[in-house]
Amino acid sequence: MKRIIINLIGWTSLLSIIGCSSTQQKTTEHKQPNIIFIMSDDHATNAISAYGGRLAEQFPDLTPNIDRIANEGMIMQNTFCTNAICGPSRAAILTGKFSHQNGFFKNESGGDFDGSQQTFPKLLQKAGYQTAVIGKWHLGTVPTGFDYSKVMINHGGQGTYHNTVFLENGQDTIKETRFHSSRQVWEDAKKWLTKGRDDKKPFMLMYQFKAPHRPWTPDEQFQHVFDDVEIVEPETFNDTYENKIAAGNTWMTIERNLNRKDLKVHPEHPEKMTKQEINAWYKYGNNNEEPWSPNDELKGQALKKWKYQKYMKEYLGCVKGVDHYIGEMLDYLEESGLAENTIVIYTSDQGFYLGEHGWFDKRMMYEESFKMPFVIKYPNHIQPKSKSTKLAMNVDFAPTLLDFAGVEVPEDMQGKSFRNILEGGNGEDEWRDAVYYHYYEFPWWHHVLPHYGVRTEKYKLIHYYYNPEIAKDQWRENDWELFDLEKDPNELNNLYGRPEYKEITAQLKAKLVELQKEYQEDSKEEMMHKTDVKIGRVYEHNKYSK
Repeated sequence: MKRIIINLIGWTSLLSIIGCSSTQQKTTEHKQPNIIFIMSDDHATNAISAYGGRLAEQFPDLTPNIDRIANEGMIMQNTFCTNAICGPSRAAILTGKFSHQNGFFKNESGGDFDGSQQTFPKLLQKAGYQTAVIGKWHLGTVPTGFDYSKVMINHGGQGTYHNTVFLENGQDTIKETRFHSSRQVWEDAKKWLTKGRDDKKPFMLMYQFKAPHRPWTPDEQFQHVFDDVEIVEPETFNDTYENKIAAGNTWMTIERNLNRKDLKVHPEHPEKMTKQEINAWYKYGNNNEEPWSPNDELKGQALKKWKYQKYMKEYLGCVKGVDHYIGEMLDYLEESGLAENTIVIYTSDQGFYLGEHGWFDKRMMYEESFKMPFVIKYPNHIQPKSKSTKLAMNVDFAPTLLDFAGVEVPEDMQGKSFRNILEGGNGEDEWRDAVYYHYYEFPWWHHVLPHYGVRTEKYKLIHYYYNPEIAKDQWRENDWELFDLEKDPNELNNLYGRPEYKEITAQLKAKLVELQKEYQEDSKEEMMHKTDVKIGRVYEHNKYSK
């Protein structure tokens, strides 16, 4: 009897060991986290409740689902893009390299993204991940490094809000007519997650919206959310651009440069107009023409305020749509049991001006477009409701995701992993003390001069180094702006040249030289050449690009 009991104990122990071993093997197989990388286009931190600010005060529940990610993880409060324009920012995210290194430095006449180069999705693929990108791409060439892709290709690669044309797996062209593009992206993502992936592999999905990009067209259910509300104006709505180098010459003012298509104002008798006349009528404002009005009564400041209200209500309607389909994704992850082992990130390709300095659009190195949202959750790894003010850049995203996936970060990636910051580690003090920025595209579309700059926790120094309208191939040595971000967070007072800031200016210029050397920045001649060069895009020859 004793022998039988001992044998039973032995078999029980053995079965326990086998079961434990099987469980450990299964855990080992799935130890790499899944990754959902959610990105919208032109979503300012000021339009996210979790970030606070004037709009969050007015609409505390503006983005409940993005706030869910922040509440279940970390909100990065000082994350910056390296070139505030759609395609170049996306290229920097994929490669972990600045524009001058990855080769994609401007949207307009800058060629296409070189898809043969190293990207973090390719490295994840090699490490056993199944990868997919669904939604906006805007890089010209066919996506590489993905097991599945379905990306917008019409309207010059921007995609449209309705009747969106997609390229699936680089081969099949599909025109989707059933849904608004934000819902279509969700439907396609859900289909891939439920039916298209191998559930034995970890996955990385780039889930990317067109919204809230111009021309702001909300999903039908969100079109009238803000109809009866007056949106609060920013403090800098009537900025005079005094002592600024380039701000007064942009073509992105609400007063002059929002066109009729943007604000959904239609001609009274379109049947009497040619197609060319209708197009010109809708686009009036793109070339900095005199302000137009929808009627004879609205003029001056009243007209500017009307345009702002119309713009903001449609922009925020687009934001509500994006947030809704983020909520659908979060609910799916919970219901499918995937949430526990999935990193979820929400970001945008850059920020956006929501009336600050009297502007819409992005491009300038001022905070509202330079700063981008970044919220992330990863259960049991990132503390819920945590915050960081450390200086991060979009080139850091790739090395951070590779680090979490257990993939070695290549030495030629210029960004750094901030996993240690996200997990609340002890290495925060070793983190960078400054970030670098460089914008090239001029004059289209918004007449913003090329510039580079450096930002620390307290100061920002910007150099507008080239104005080809004044002098071709001539470097401008003296066009600088300096801002004290603690004393002047709205960046209204250019302090460059003031004697009391002489030492600070010298320190920032030295830091700028240091960063340009570290990031292997171009020569002066090559910087100017990148602004001047005109290289056609692949999609310009595509029948769906119009």
